[in-house]
Amino acid sequence: MEPRIIARVGDANIVVVEGDLTRQHVEAIVNAANEALQHGGGVAQAIVRTGGRVIQEESDAWVRAHGPVGPGIAAVTTGGMLQASHVIHVAGPVFREGQDNEGLLRQAAMAALDAAAEHGLESIAFPAISAGIFGYPPPEATKVLATAVADWLAGHDGVLEEVRLVGYNQETADLFAAALDE
Repeated sequence: MEPRIIARVGDANIVVVEGDLTRQHVEAIVNAANEALQHGGGVAQAIVRTGGRVIQEESDAWVRAHGPVGPGIAAVTTGGMLQASHVIHVAGPVFREGQDNEGLLRQAAMAALDAAAEHGLESIAFPAISAGIFGYPPPEATKVLATAVADWLAGHDGVLEEVRLVGYNQETADLFAAALDE
């Protein structure tokens, strides 16, 4: 799937693409991390496999200095050998009945966007945070993420130029696109 502009919010484009998050031509990619920043599976493992061990080493140093990555916190490392110069690590929620899953996922997205702005970045790519091994139903997770991105951009005109919502498969990319069409 070729990247396609699905929405324009202020001066920024929201682009949906099917593909490999680690191959996106952006300044930062968002890692759907665990609180300890141990990148042993899923998106996190793919990022370290492609970007190199330095990403894990920098993550370990971040946790030693700051503690676990909690809700609403973003840890930023270099991108190692990735095309992206930065990786923004956020811990999305493990989906559980009775907790504010939507609020926690929105916090993770907002933290990533805030970190990109603080680092002066103009482009960022998100995976479907929490929709894999963390058990968040993909239709709900993609809707929360798409809405959070659009809301953040509406309040931060001129900060970012492009936000990519990357589905690892066509189904996830289509869910992101549908969420933005609502």
